[in-house]
Amino acid sequence: MTCTHVFKNLSVLLVEDEHDLAHLLQRAIGEHFRQFTLAHNGLEGLETARREQPDLVITDITMPQMNGLEMSAALHEERPNLPIVILSAYSEKEYLLEAIDIGITKYLIKPFDPDELLEVICTLVRKLNKTRRMPLMPPFSFDTGSKKLFRNGVMVRLSRRENLFIDHLLASPNLFLTNDAIKNTLWDDPDASDERLRVFINRLRQKTDTRLIGNIVGQGYVLRRELPEEGT
Repeated sequence: MTCTHVFKNLSVLLVEDEHDLAHLLQRAIGEHFRQFTLAHNGLEGLETARREQPDLVITDITMPQMNGLEMSAALHEERPNLPIVILSAYSEKEYLLEAIDIGITKYLIKPFDPDELLEVICTLVRKLNKTRRMPLMPPFSFDTGSKKLFRNGVMVRLSRRENLFIDHLLASPNLFLTNDAIKNTLWDDPDASDERLRVFINRLRQKTDTRLIGNIVGQGYVLRRELPEEGT
């Protein structure tokens, strides 16, 4: 396996109503990942995915309350780039066509070997990293799927709020946010002060690089995708 080292940065949700199979897979491959969460029906899977925001979903089709295809369609509507792997004993054409229609990434027929599943995930990770890893000022990049910052390919340990701030900067025009927009995004408190924002920015710069977040005096902050010229 050539990519198990990057599995440690991934969170996986397995939705499977056969408890024995679910726990077998958790024991067989779960330790490879940062987080490996179980859900046992489609509705629980949908709620868990919305709450945990996994990087990858693996699901059975036939389940109580909501089947795997219905759950996958709902998730695909909310997160079009979320990789979803279907595990099923069914190989009928109508299931395959429906899976394709709702954007299923991979369809794996039971029974299968856990190593086969790991190979599938490895392939997906390679494709995923190419499409969602956004280059920033060297040596940084930001994963828009997991909402994590990386330095030379290694995850930088930031708080949820710090990663959220970078994600919002990356999605904003010209990678810029005003002071007021940042405060409204990061804190529920309408009276959040400029000093509180400055302390937050200084702490983030200490964890990353003082040049990564630029300041436009009196206006706001900008996320840099290139090294600034000397003196700027």
